[in-house]
Amino acid sequence: MFPKINATSFGSITIEGEKHPHDVLIRLDGKVRKRKKKLSKELYGTSHKISPAEAQHIFEEGADKLIVGSGMFDRVHLSEEAEAFFEKKGIETTFAATSKAIKMWNQESGEVIGLFHVTC
Repeated sequence: MFPKINATSFGSITIEGEKHPHDVLIRLDGKVRKRKKKLSKELYGTSHKISPAEAQHIFEEGADKLIVGSGMFDRVHLSEEAEAFFEKKGIETTFAATSKAIKMWNQESGEVIGLFHVTC
């Protein structure tokens, strides 16, 4: 997949040699954006549960799959409403601890978007 994710450590992710000190969203065109955690945090008080509003922000027309790096300790998950939203849109969602999700991302092909949580 493009862009290639080089590595992660607690609190950061390195993509194409550039270190990002925050969670990221990778779009179909390969652009890396800062995750809008507040869309979930406002509703749940945590960014570990993806809200319907954040799911709508993550969604991109043309995507077939979403890979979620769910943190170093595998804490991020979808709310029931966010899960239903992606299902309705026909987006396959795959969750794994961020280090494992990076390996999946780098081996993936197709129309894939990614969300990577870099802390717990």
